Amino acid sequence: MIQQITEIPNTMVAFRAVDEVTEADFKNTVLPAVRELVKRTGKLNYLLVVDTPLKNFTIGAWWQDALLGLKELTHWNRVAILTDSDGINSFTDAFGIMIPGEFRGYKQDQLSEAIDWVAG
Repeated sequence: MIQQITEIPNTMVAFRAVDEVTEADFKNTVLPAVRELVKRTGKLNYLLVVDTPLKNFTIGAWWQDALLGLKELTHWNRVAILTDSDGINSFTDAFGIMIPGEFRGYKQDQLSEAIDWVAG
């Protein structure tokens, strides 16, 4: 399930992934919030807290995540992924080199710092 985090600045969207994450989670929670933010601000500042193993993301969820990346390619501004996996954090940091926008991996206990950076 993906839950929207609402106690954040209005210049960004933020989500928490818990338990099983499905295609419907992206379609019903992530995409509408992303579209609204991009329409309002012209850019995408995005934060995702991963509180579930990646194996809990269904194939449909991965597909929707990839489509989001492509559809909003020119709008990506700042993206933070929070997980205690060093591998995912390293991948997140490296991914930013390949596409527009800035990408950073953070540890779970750095939520406030990540929000400040994404919103900034």
